[in-house]
Formats: sequence, C-alpha cells, structure tokens
Amino acid sequence: MIDFDQLDKTIHEKGRLSIMTLLAGRAGWSFQDLKQELGMSDGNLITHLRTLAAAGYTEEKKDGTGSRPRTTYHLTAAGKLAFEEYLDVLESIVKTLRPD
Repeated sequence: MIDFDQLDKTIHEKGRLSIMTLLAGRAGWSFQDLKQELGMSDGNLITHLRTLAAAGYTEEKKDGTGSRPRTTYHLTAAGKLAFEEYLDVLESIVKTLRPD
C-alpha cells in the first residue's frame, strides 16, 4: 500500500516543487531568473520562496557588489536532504505501479 502521507507537503505543491527542482539542478538562481523560468508573478514567487525558507529548505544570499545588489537562492543542506527524500518517496510510488 502506498503511504502518501510520506510526501513532504511543503515541497509537493507545484510551485514549490518547481523551485526545488531548479535549485537542486543548479545553485545560485536569481529572483528574476526563477521568475522568468517558472512564469510566476513576483508575489507568487516570493510567497513560495518564503515558505521554503521558513521550512529551512532554501536560503538567499545577497551580493552587494555593483550598482544593484543581486540576491540568489540556494538549497540548504536540509533542503537537499528533504528533496532527495521526496524523490525517494515518488520513486517508491512509481515502482509500486511499475514493478520490474
């Protein structure tokens, strides 16, 4: 039997899953790059980023060099672990439905 309660509800929401996937693939995404890649509004994106940060999954780093400070987003160690565990749960669901 599949235990869907094992799915991390913070990550499972489509917008946050999209953010986590991008950050897992490449660290250092800027707000504008995330916004463009995901097609989200400023408000929607910042809300999801704040939710992930509150869970301890992401962090922002500010680079104060240049005329405009640049903020980039990264997965924390806890975020990487949570994402790996999330993928493991999804993989187990798929294996249940598609046995070898």
